[in-house]
Amino acid sequence: MIRNQDEFSLFLDSLKKYCKEKLIPREAEVALLDEVPADIVHDMANFGLFGFSIPEAYGGFGMTTEELALAAIELSQCSVAFRARVGTNTGIGAEGLVVDGSELQKKKYLPKLASGEITGCFALTEPEAGSDAASLKTTARKDGEHFILNGTKCFITNAPISDLFTVMARTDPSKPKADGVSAFLVEKNTPGLSVGKPYKKMGQAGSPVSEVHFENCRIPASNLIGAEGAGFKTAMKVLNKQRIHLAALCIGPAIRMLDEIVNYTYSRQQFNKPIGTFQLVQAMIADCQTEIYASKALILETARKRDLGEDVTMEASICKYFASEMCGRVADRCVQMLGGYGYIADNPIERFYRDVRLFRLYEGTSQIHQLNIAKNTFKHAGLSF
Repeated sequence: MIRNQDEFSLFLDSLKKYCKEKLIPREAEVALLDEVPADIVHDMANFGLFGFSIPEAYGGFGMTTEELALAAIELSQCSVAFRARVGTNTGIGAEGLVVDGSELQKKKYLPKLASGEITGCFALTEPEAGSDAASLKTTARKDGEHFILNGTKCFITNAPISDLFTVMARTDPSKPKADGVSAFLVEKNTPGLSVGKPYKKMGQAGSPVSEVHFENCRIPASNLIGAEGAGFKTAMKVLNKQRIHLAALCIGPAIRMLDEIVNYTYSRQQFNKPIGTFQLVQAMIADCQTEIYASKALILETARKRDLGEDVTMEASICKYFASEMCGRVADRCVQMLGGYGYIADNPIERFYRDVRLFRLYEGTSQIHQLNIAKNTFKHAGLSF
């Protein structure tokens, strides 16, 4: 649902121009430094990139799911690092507060997240709880008016630079699965919280990811999000929306890579003609264009259904599965069309080829989404195993 088509179209135009003029020219710098420089972060905050999906009452844009998807498609046409720097605030790092936070919690943190004054992250995954997230082992023991957290999280995007951690921890050891999990807010300087050294990764340079450790980390009971034992429900609410968001974020890099390769194949000469005239090259371009179009149509239809209040649990998995796999196929074809140049570092397609590989892993691997889709297909048929 788009609330005001004319206004939103103008916003998308300004976002496209901003990415082209301000962010894309500095992609190589970010990759070399392995960080987004402070002046760019400040500039992105001034543009409002940190507050896309945070309600207007707390300083954000309050975007609908469809609006968020369209904005994500534009923003993700530049280096993944830029999107990742603001992404936890516009996504999983703030969404738990948005959907289940108390009014006091929202007033305290959401305006700072929307302005970019603070950075949030979402700490769910653990060394032994990835795809089986409900089996997490981090504990939160009640101690009077406090909870004491112990455990380790891993693969947490923006953890090294985060000021606010949304943490899933087990409050009821007698319930080994989802029912015993609660959600908490933990501030950066809380004693007992420490962040590991950023991982050295295959791609996505400039997007810091690390472990998070809790050792007798004492937090006020008022930092509980929602009801005790309802944390996994909060996590699923977050992930259902964010899977649509992430699917949209897979489209931008695919569009960018296709634009780059179209220009390259038009100018690259072999056998005294542009390689874009070769039918096998045209077939790969056609496949890229078709899959991008199909992904965008699928995601926007699902976003509209969510905005209407429909249950899109299966559709969100379909979007994330299809779009992330699509993006990987587009990247592979574009490297192939570049020939030897596609294997040389520091061109946008080579960088995106490495960056987008992660899309098929986080917020549910492709295989987990296949299982979710099959499970819900049987459920819709009135059948169960």
